[in-house]
Amino acid sequence: MAKLTIVANIHAKADQIELVKAELQKLIEITQAEDGCIQYDLHQDNDDPAHFMFYENWESRELWKTHMNAAHIAAYMAATDGAVEAFTLNKMTKIA
Repeated sequence: MAKLTIVANIHAKADQIELVKAELQKLIEITQAEDGCIQYDLHQDNDDPAHFMFYENWESRELWKTHMNAAHIAAYMAATDGAVEAFTLNKMTKIA
């Protein structure tokens, strides 16, 4: 089964940057301990502090789906409801 790379871009509303950042940081330790998580790195844009990006690598799509249905993801979604301007998620496969 092919490994899965996720690139998730989160753009916080200008007045909600610190809230979104704090909630994203809560996801790191618990997600890194999840079955199938190889890498789960959070980044913040140097020129646009409202832009956050997760770079993730998972053993399989199925294990990533389990992660997406986890209680801590639901808690993040509830805590940041209305605080995120835009969200894009790219599911990718490494080719080289």
